[in-house]
Amino acid sequence: MGTVKNLLQKKGTIVHSVSPDSSVYDALEVLESKNLGALVVVEDQTLIGIFTERDYARKVVLKGRSSKDTLVRDIMTDRPIYVTPDNTIDDCMQIMTDKFIRHLPVLDNSKLVGVISIGDVVKYVIEEKNFIIENLEHYIVS
Repeated sequence: MGTVKNLLQKKGTIVHSVSPDSSVYDALEVLESKNLGALVVVEDQTLIGIFTERDYARKVVLKGRSSKDTLVRDIMTDRPIYVTPDNTIDDCMQIMTDKFIRHLPVLDNSKLVGVISIGDVVKYVIEEKNFIIENLEHYIVS
């Protein structure tokens, strides 16, 4: 099984972030324009939280708050669970399953170097399995 580093090499390391003092509405615009389900919340180049569609649904919509009047810092998940480039894909799947989360920031020596989603993990696993199957088929035919 591969590592987060392997996954990021294929996916890329572009990280979309938001300031804790941004309005929820502005954060939602970024989510929509980038077709994302979460944004990391960064202050002074440090990861301080994560803002997800789930945060919006549960902490704004269901509470009757206004997305234009609510700040990201008021509803974000602070101290998010994260992984490092050395974590395995199996580690990530276990964390996501156990904690019921769909996004994991990736920190390397406290520096934010990426974000992976459950979709990224599933895609990586499928590609890895297909590669193994192709090699086995080639071996059998040879």
